[in-house]
Amino acid sequence: MKTKYITSILGLLLLILATGCTAPTTPLVTRVIDGDTIEVNIAGTTYKVRYIGIDTPELDDKRPEFCALAQEATRYNRQLVEGETVRLEKDITETDQYGRLLHYVYVDDTFVNAELVRQGLAWAISYPPDTKYQGYLEELEAEARQAGRGIWAPPIILPPIIVENVQITYIYYNGLVPNVESDEYVEITNLGG
Repeated sequence: MKTKYITSILGLLLLILATGCTAPTTPLVTRVIDGDTIEVNIAGTTYKVRYIGIDTPELDDKRPEFCALAQEATRYNRQLVEGETVRLEKDITETDQYGRLLHYVYVDDTFVNAELVRQGLAWAISYPPDTKYQGYLEELEAEARQAGRGIWAPPIILPPIIVENVQITYIYYNGLVPNVESDEYVEITNLGG
């Protein structure tokens, strides 16, 4: 009787240890790269996941209004998914040309791809053959456009700034190190007034 009891306890402990030491197989978002790309950990391996059917403005866009929208899309995406366990739904294609997994992403009942479009933070873009929800995403885009949200908001026109008595007196740029701001600068002189 005592041996059977000890064997049962040892078996239970082994079961607890065995299940407690394995990596989870459900995707956990470990990093938000931008508005439409994340990194997930699945069973101890990190994968980049690109959302299907949408495109958000790029963080390195030279147009300030789109750069600001890219930052907002990234912030909102982070709010929705960072640190969350997600459900990934594949359409037809497994990966894109960059090796990223292509998926529709869900947190609980929230369809993340659709939510970004609904908020006006992403365009509904068709990437055939992965078009399972394209009609739905396009409907949400039309609603966001009609409501003037995000990308579809009317432009804010600011009055021109008039600067008097200021002169650029020196422009320095040696071009030795590309994309380094310390390699270039402008001296501005206030001429008074």
